[in-house]
Amino acid sequence: MKSLFLGILAIILIGFGGLVYRNAVEHPLRPIACPMDALLCPDGTSVARTGTTCSFPVCPPPNVSLSDIGISFAVPEGFSVAEFPDAASVAAYSLTASSTKSADIVIRRYMIEASSTALTTIQQTALGGASGLPVAVTAYSSTALGTYRLTVISIERFEGVIDTAYYLARATDVLRFDAIDREVMNWTDPNLDISTLPAHAALRKLLVSLQGR
Repeated sequence: MKSLFLGILAIILIGFGGLVYRNAVEHPLRPIACPMDALLCPDGTSVARTGTTCSFPVCPPPNVSLSDIGISFAVPEGFSVAEFPDAASVAAYSLTASSTKSADIVIRRYMIEASSTALTTIQQTALGGASGLPVAVTAYSSTALGTYRLTVISIERFEGVIDTAYYLARATDVLRFDAIDREVMNWTDPNLDISTLPAHAALRKLLVSLQGR
């Protein structure tokens, strides 16, 4: 009985081996030809599909992807990762070349409550840095950068600090991008073009590169 069982097992193994060999001869391993399309990274470079699944690799630095909130962007030159200033922060960068923290970019996320709106969420979080009071809606403006239209609010302009926030309203949340410039000598000058300040100029470049849903 045991001999019969071993004989049957041997026949099965030999047959299976023959099928594998025949398949290998008739269908040799061929290199995978991936589609020729490319993924455009936020910084303007592109990556091609690779591997057995023909998937796109992660865009290399300075590109950053925040997959949990569905955005990606290119970190401006000269800025590096910094500590989060508060619980709402999802990303923060400081100007590396400076010996002091004179220029910072902070990205925050605020969820829109079920009974609320994006505008209400913006109003509740746009608090003046010096006063701590909501910034008047009449001080809001809007601008288009890249593929998005954003709400622009001056959060703080006091004792050399100029903090400007760019709000992006989405379906279920609001993203806030802050450019914080410190040690601004002529901060009281009403004709000061804040778009030329280091953090502000860098943030606008980041927003131009912004991708996501």
